[in-house]
Amino acid sequence: MSTTRIVVTGIGASTPLGGTAPESWSALLNGVSGARTLEHEWVEKYSLPVTFAAEAIVRPSTVLERPVAKRLDPASQFAMVAAMEAWADAGSPDVDPERLGVDFATGIGGVWSLLDAWDTLREKGPRRVLPMTVPMLMPNAAAGNLSLHFGARAFARTVVSACASSTESIVNAVEHLRSGLADIVIAGGTESAIHPITMASFASMQALSKRNDDPSTASRPTSIDRDGFVMGEGAGALILETEEHARARGAKIYAAVVGGGVTADSYHITANDPEGVGAARAVRLALDMAGASPDDVTHINAHATSTPVGDPNEYQALKTVFGSRVDEIPVSATKASTGHLLGGTGALEAIFTVLAIGARQAPPTINLTTQDPAVPFRVSGEVQDLGSGDQLAISNSFGFGGHNAVAAFASV
Repeated sequence: MSTTRIVVTGIGASTPLGGTAPESWSALLNGVSGARTLEHEWVEKYSLPVTFAAEAIVRPSTVLERPVAKRLDPASQFAMVAAMEAWADAGSPDVDPERLGVDFATGIGGVWSLLDAWDTLREKGPRRVLPMTVPMLMPNAAAGNLSLHFGARAFARTVVSACASSTESIVNAVEHLRSGLADIVIAGGTESAIHPITMASFASMQALSKRNDDPSTASRPTSIDRDGFVMGEGAGALILETEEHARARGAKIYAAVVGGGVTADSYHITANDPEGVGAARAVRLALDMAGASPDDVTHINAHATSTPVGDPNEYQALKTVFGSRVDEIPVSATKASTGHLLGGTGALEAIFTVLAIGARQAPPTINLTTQDPAVPFRVSGEVQDLGSGDQLAISNSFGFGGHNAVAAFASV
């Protein structure tokens, strides 16, 4: 394995907390919740049992030029907005198109395009189905459209591994850069699946919080009274490049991506392994790639979805790696504020982890009432100081299908 150092030189995000990465970060530090009551006629039409979610605060169709937005599913729209911000933040680098790659993920893809087209077919017949339907609904649409927009010709790859998708894409991007396939990679993930079919399905499996009367406090990771996750949407994008390339062009550097681990539970299609074997191995792989030990970790962005089973399982997995020290490491469970962006969540939380390293501040975990003794992470409703020394942080993502992905970031 090459030891080429990979760094983050640009970030972009469109989230339930803000239309940009800085806006989202500021709202996160201020304890804002992105969960709100849904103002759509279909909520009442289908008598949905859960009537709230964490919708993105800025609709991407209002940011993009109309002809661009019309040919993209909302998931691809979010990806485009986040990637454009990240690219500009990185200084719009001048790079050989054949040395620019895209690793961009989604968990579900163009669900709105697919189901809108189905409605059109049933109600108006096949001649009214748009010819762009398949290019809009396919899961690789975001990566493909980013490749077209930025002229990326090295590769345009898509990971679809549920809620681990975009963290896995970041890990893949590091491997692709280290192997010499590109000098710069646009990495990240996107999701726009706040749709009646997905809301109904997740509610049916008892995965969503049902706090319809108080959406802003519904997502409460590690709290003993948590009752499920909150659906979110949006995208996060990171510009990753070799440190040599970044230094040569005088780019600002946020942090280094020093490790990554990807594993599978092979346990259950929706439940993670209660012993956390696969998750623990993903953490160890990330630390091994970083050449670090568990004692070096100064911050953890936990997957922590606020589900009754998932939170303690993650704790057990991390305790396997860190031992009793896991209770001393500052942990942030940022889905309390953002909701769960599914395939976009890992990229957003990677951005939060990078910014936490730079600011030396672990974001607050809101909505914690009484901490569950089975999940005794060191979380706080206030910002936690990470200290003045070198920082090494991990960001965890676990998904349906038994997917585990962990990325490790270090200060530079």
